[in-house]
Amino acid sequence: MNTHESFMDEAINLAIKGVLANEGGPFGAIVVKDGQIVGRGNNHVTSTNDPTAHAEVMAIRDACKNLNTFQLNGCILYTSCEPCPMCFGAIYWARFDAVYFSGNKHMASYHGFDDGFIYDEINLSFDRRRIPFIQLNPEKGVLPFREWDKKESRIDY
Repeated sequence: MNTHESFMDEAINLAIKGVLANEGGPFGAIVVKDGQIVGRGNNHVTSTNDPTAHAEVMAIRDACKNLNTFQLNGCILYTSCEPCPMCFGAIYWARFDAVYFSGNKHMASYHGFDDGFIYDEINLSFDRRRIPFIQLNPEKGVLPFREWDKKESRIDY
C-alpha cells in the first residue's frame, strides 16, 4: 500500500543507495502522481561533476521525461531533506501540488551541507554579493523578450 510514509521511505532509500554507490551527497527524492512513482532521483553532484544534479532536480527531470511534460501539476514530491534554494526554485517552476520532506536544513547544515549563505545573498543588492552580479547592455536584454512576444507558436509556461 502506497502511503506518505512508504513514499518517504523510498526517497530515503534512494539517498542511502546513492551514498553507498559514491554517486553524491545523502539526498534522494521521488515524484508521485495518482499514487504511482513517476520520477526518481538521488544526488549525483560529485559523480557527474554537475552542481545542479541534486536529488530533487534529478527526480523532476526523470518525471518530466516519463510524463512528457515540463510541468508537474497533480504531482507530489517526496524528498529525504528540506530542499536547498536551487531545488526550492525548481519545485515552484515545476508546479508541484505538495512537497513532503524528512530531514531539515538545520540537520543538513550540521552534516556539512549549509545553504544559509545563499539565502543571505539573495537579499543583498548586486554590489554587495560575494559573486559580483553586473548588468551589461541592459538595452539589449529586451531583444529576446520581444522575439518571444512576437512568436505565435510559443508554448507559454
